[in-house]
Amino acid sequence: FNPPTIAHLAVADAARRHAGLDRVDLVLSREALGKPVAGTPPVEDRRAVLEAVAASRPWLGVVVTGARLIADIAAGYDAVVLGADKWAQVLDPAWYAGSTAARDAAVAVLPRVLVAPRHGDRPEGVELLDVADHLGSVSATAVRTGAPDAAAWILPEAVASGVWAVRRAERS
Repeated sequence: FNPPTIAHLAVADAARRHAGLDRVDLVLSREALGKPVAGTPPVEDRRAVLEAVAASRPWLGVVVTGARLIADIAAGYDAVVLGADKWAQVLDPAWYAGSTAARDAAVAVLPRVLVAPRHGDRPEGVELLDVADHLGSVSATAVRTGAPDAAAWILPEAVASGVWAVRRAERS
């Protein structure tokens, strides 16, 4: 959620509808696994923006955690919602000190896994969410780096916050 995008919101809503969830929490890790900390707005600023997003959506919540692995973050939830790219990361033994046994143990304790396809990646063995195909290319990284047209992907609440200085790509 750096910054929160139209795809983040669409995936959360698709999970709510698909699984009949009463609530979907947007969960921020204080130190997200595999994400650089440098240059990231502080967690409390990001939390405030997500709370503004959730304010008009009674089914949406915001949680901050010190947990880093998805298995730890998802503990106690009925479902975990991920993009296909994050699901691939969950399955990568590199995040478990190279141990497939540790990876398998972590995956085994996950609740219901709901995955949003991304860039045509439709993993097997999970429940796929029905999210518009064009949202598979939406990327918070692209927003931050000023990719063409990516500024349109940032949620209005994030724009209004001023937390992100969204760069516009120069066209050649």
